[in-house]
Amino acid sequence: MKAISDRLLAVKLLNNLLSENGSLSSQLSALSVTHPSAKLPLIQEYAYGVCRWHPRLVFMASRLMDKLPRAKDNDVLCLILLGLYQLLHMRTPDHAAVNETVATTRLLKKPWAKNLVNAVLRQALRDREALQAAILDDPQARCAHPSWLLEAIQQDWPQQAEKILENNNRQAPMVLRTNLFRTSREQCLESLANSGIAASAGANTSTGITLASPVDVGKLPGFTDGLISVQDEASQLAAALLAPARGDRVLDACAAPGGKTCALLELAAGKLDMVALDSNEDRLLKVRENLARSGLTANVACADATNTGQWWDGRPFDAILLDAPCSGTGVIRRHPDIKILRRAEDIPRLADLQRQLLESLWPCLKPGGRLLYTTCSVLRAENEQITRNFLANTGNALAVPLSHPGTLPCNPGMQFLPGMAGTDGFYYVLLEKQ
Repeated sequence: MKAISDRLLAVKLLNNLLSENGSLSSQLSALSVTHPSAKLPLIQEYAYGVCRWHPRLVFMASRLMDKLPRAKDNDVLCLILLGLYQLLHMRTPDHAAVNETVATTRLLKKPWAKNLVNAVLRQALRDREALQAAILDDPQARCAHPSWLLEAIQQDWPQQAEKILENNNRQAPMVLRTNLFRTSREQCLESLANSGIAASAGANTSTGITLASPVDVGKLPGFTDGLISVQDEASQLAAALLAPARGDRVLDACAAPGGKTCALLELAAGKLDMVALDSNEDRLLKVRENLARSGLTANVACADATNTGQWWDGRPFDAILLDAPCSGTGVIRRHPDIKILRRAEDIPRLADLQRQLLESLWPCLKPGGRLLYTTCSVLRAENEQITRNFLANTGNALAVPLSHPGTLPCNPGMQFLPGMAGTDGFYYVLLEKQ
């Protein structure tokens, strides 16, 4: 069977993304099944790179063309963006980047675009210095963020905005969580070193390990046995902040893909009455896989957390983790397609869902119990504004003071900002029921 061009697969993936047909991670996962012989690391580099620099690449394309291709020719636009990305950010020789990108027009079955793609890329080479100067004069292109998000970050974090934007454009490190129930971080570091994998202990948790460079999970010693899992330290910290006692009844209200569910169980040596809830049955498959790999058990259920009559048996929980659906603006460095998929109008809709989740789950918590509200967002509309309004309208809710090295204090709660403590962007509030 003739091999399919890696550039063609990347262009198709990007075109699907622009058409809002799934995320980068979901499409790459599907691609690994449909095209197992494809060079997935290279395709991932192409796709993630174009998404990471998308606002800048589109700005460049618009200056190099009289007008951008029509919607029905978005695949041609994706091809041009990929060519520009290779010229600016990859080590591909200029002539190879141009020639191979132009040749892909034939594979797209759009030979008419050959001259257009060739002209745009060669003009980009000739005008490279002028384009770089123009980028510096355009805030959206310079920061490589859509204008709505750029403005929101500058408004919410005026002192830290430049650093947030800069870190969002960097590739995040691969971080592991040690299962302290079954091993130690020192033993895991030794196993990694014996396998030739450079790693260091994380600075923010007792379980975190940061790899010097990404590694296929199948090559990580202890992964298949559940001794380690992939999870950023900011996400790992949630289990330690909620800190349920052995024997507690605990709810992970938006559990998929199950990293925090497992972290909570590992912290309590597996001795929790754990309910892992999510509204997406497909995503719950990953929860079950992670539990099985780690040798842990939980009651996994598919239901809408806001509809408590559908799933709650009336027995109150000692602790609830609400890792609420959010914009993901704290994890852009891991998921750069957020720059393309997320819209300004999504934020009020998400904020309303976050409010509903808090209000619906609060009655499920026993008096004296604690609920940890978290998001991987840096936007105050999804964080402080939600929890401050909830506290103002809920007489028996009290915010427990939180502080942790590397976080910034909020009112209420605390916030990691992307990359500033080596972690993703993450917000936490611990609420106690009086």
